[in-house]
Amino acid sequence: MTDDLPHSLRSDARDNRARVLEAARELFSADGLDVPMREIARRAGVGPATLYRRFPTKQALVAEAFADQLNACRAIVDEACAEPDPWRGLCQVIERVCELHARDRGFTEAFLSSYPDTVDVAAGREYTVGAVAALARRAKETGRLRSDFVLDDLILVLMANKGLRAASAATQVAASRRFAALAIQALETRPRQEPLPPAARLVSAEPRGTSR
Repeated sequence: MTDDLPHSLRSDARDNRARVLEAARELFSADGLDVPMREIARRAGVGPATLYRRFPTKQALVAEAFADQLNACRAIVDEACAEPDPWRGLCQVIERVCELHARDRGFTEAFLSSYPDTVDVAAGREYTVGAVAALARRAKETGRLRSDFVLDDLILVLMANKGLRAASAATQVAASRRFAALAIQALETRPRQEPLPPAARLVSAEPRGTSR
């Protein structure tokens, strides 16, 4: 039985770590990065000491919790940069990154520098911004992207996308897709007025106090 003890401890540690990360992702996604570490520990079913033993700072927890999203964001940008048509590649970045951020409020806050000291997030953001800047320069050369476009315009799009709120994740993603399409039309030199994705009901259209 003594020989089994170290293995059991390692197994418990792995389980605790997995529960903490799952709880952090759920809470960050729903409520942003201001969630207290104690609340994450409570949701994970571990004590604060266990949480801080695995993740000494919230920055460390944020970086680990969003590792998959950072990799997905990088993959989106890499695929877009490989697209022969740079305008089409830029559109793909806007559409897919907006959707990625619409699914996870916490990742949006981390990506938009709420946690600049989180090294992994900052490095991922720097890589993404640099690659998109190069893609935008190529798109301008084709004449499809507005000549007065600057990279801060993309940050504005992401910040506005972050403000979307809906009753369900599916509705929020649908709203993000329509918003991305509107943003793309605004950035194109000669918008083609292609049909927009379906509208999403974010708030009730019926004024307050109205009765039937």
